[in-house]
Amino acid sequence: MAAVLPITRQIARSVQENRRASHDLCIAEVRDCLIFDRHGVSKTFSSLFQHNKAIIVFVRNFLCYTCKEYVEDLGKIPRQMLQESNVRLVVIGQSSWGHIEFSFFLMNQKLKKKKAFCSLTGYSHEIYVDPERQIYKKLGMRRGETYMETPSSSPHVKSGVLVGSLRSMWRAMTSPAFDFQGDPLQQGGALIVGPAPQVHFAHFDMNRLDHMPINWLLQLAGLQTLDFSESHKIIDI
Repeated sequence: MAAVLPITRQIARSVQENRRASHDLCIAEVRDCLIFDRHGVSKTFSSLFQHNKAIIVFVRNFLCYTCKEYVEDLGKIPRQMLQESNVRLVVIGQSSWGHIEFSFFLMNQKLKKKKAFCSLTGYSHEIYVDPERQIYKKLGMRRGETYMETPSSSPHVKSGVLVGSLRSMWRAMTSPAFDFQGDPLQQGGALIVGPAPQVHFAHFDMNRLDHMPINWLLQLAGLQTLDFSESHKIIDI
């Protein structure tokens, strides 16, 4: 059966509209904020885009099923495609750094093995945390959820609310420390920034389903789009 490509049609119609809706950001206010990798090593936020363009996705909460499924699709972006265009793909969460590697797991009932967040999602690109939410706060990302008359929907979220919420709760209950690994009310967003302080695009989520479609981000960053319905096949548009 032929693949249905609704996302590419939305891109062609809405790119300019989304550019006009971008936040007027002063990235200098957050350039010196520290982010931490999975080993607790810090670096400045500006180091992510000082010499190259970067797609930076802020997730609301690592336990949230919508974030997990969104990051699963981010993980399908080929590393070679990013390297050839000199574009970095970065995910930033708002928990402590230890949660990146050790606290995101499910208990496999047969093998009794812990699965870290990156292996759980298949995401192998860069990932950091902003444990004090300094960048989230200074950029003005929303805390709490706002729903419009027409509900937000993400093409990357496959689970329904009930099943997804139960899975999120299970991951919280089976983690070494029963916590929500960040502020559960914090919303995320997406930036395309760099080289240096140039901000190309910004989107701040209104609610947990208001992720920017990944193909929009790819096209706005000057990359080819992908077919996320089955695989990471490149779409020519």
